[in-house]
Amino acid sequence: MNHDLLIENVNVATMSGGDYGILMSHDVGVKDGRIVDLSPSNDPRASNLWLTPGLIDCHTHLVYAGNRANEFEARLAGDTYQQISQRGGGILSSVAATRAATITELVSSAQVRLNQLCREGVTTVEIKSGYGLDLESEGKMLGAARLLTGANIKRTLLAAHSIPSEFKGESDSYVDQICNIILPELAGECDAVDAFCEGIAFSPVQTQRVFDAAKQFGLAVKLHADQLSDLGGAGLAAENQALSADHLEYTSEESVRKMGDNGTVAVLLPGAFYFLRETKLPPVEQLRKHGVLMAVATDHNPGTSPCLSLLLCMNMASVLFGLSPLEALLGVTSHAARALGMQDEIGTIELGKRADFALYNIDHPRDLASRFGVNPCVGRYLGGVRQPD
Repeated sequence: MNHDLLIENVNVATMSGGDYGILMSHDVGVKDGRIVDLSPSNDPRASNLWLTPGLIDCHTHLVYAGNRANEFEARLAGDTYQQISQRGGGILSSVAATRAATITELVSSAQVRLNQLCREGVTTVEIKSGYGLDLESEGKMLGAARLLTGANIKRTLLAAHSIPSEFKGESDSYVDQICNIILPELAGECDAVDAFCEGIAFSPVQTQRVFDAAKQFGLAVKLHADQLSDLGGAGLAAENQALSADHLEYTSEESVRKMGDNGTVAVLLPGAFYFLRETKLPPVEQLRKHGVLMAVATDHNPGTSPCLSLLLCMNMASVLFGLSPLEALLGVTSHAARALGMQDEIGTIELGKRADFALYNIDHPRDLASRFGVNPCVGRYLGGVRQPD
């Protein structure tokens, strides 16, 4: 067979079929952007390179303006996330800066961040809006995400991220704005709809209204759930067949059971847990018990997780949350693909799937989670095309 690309004599972690799905010393053939051949290599030399599926960062807020390092200082001095938000900091600080920025400025800064993620082998990134909180600015954010290059981008509308200052004390009216104006106008510009179900943001009833509006346009839903308290957000997400419920530190076992029953992926965000110095761990053992797939993401954002290393988040997920190195790698490949509804296209190395790969100089795939502070990525492919370093 004629190949557009033939990667010869590499060890492959397919991330399918149990364990890491290891194929030692194989050739990988690509045609028209798809994997068409996985064959044992004729090269007698042992390979020192490992090919994995391209990594997937399935929860980021990569497009924004402004800087919130002052909040880091405030938290170290004893302020809580909630206190900072109540005096106009937090998300609303980023909203003011993002509304004032041009789309060119947003693209320029976000491209730098995306490039940093890609250097470690990331090939797919989900980017949420949510720092605009009005029609024009939310559209500007989604438009900026569309213009980014170097990775596959999934765009999520997160207008229900916080209540903008002009709707202070009128959260139901802002939900009306989302459901009747923002979402209908921007439905064609996004792949999914998200919300922040929390005491400082939106109630379960308001979240359900946003979900109902999203479904009218055939959009998938997902949810920031149970990060600071248990409002039953993860269970609500599962009842709505959400792709994922994310954060989950305070999620009850009943909500976990619903996630397992409905196939909703748990997206764990150890960067935010670490940066906020949280102590309440997500219920990993319960997630395992009820068969809930666990993804891992950076949650990159300017205020609570300014992390641009998915490899570091894999290590954090293992050290802080107790995931095995295998679970951590599944969390940024196969399970992350499911969290985006893309499991038929990416996340594993299988015949017919998209040829998105990362190439690493490591001894074993477990090294990707066990080592930190290093970047062993030596190559990255999108649709079978080698990407610049």
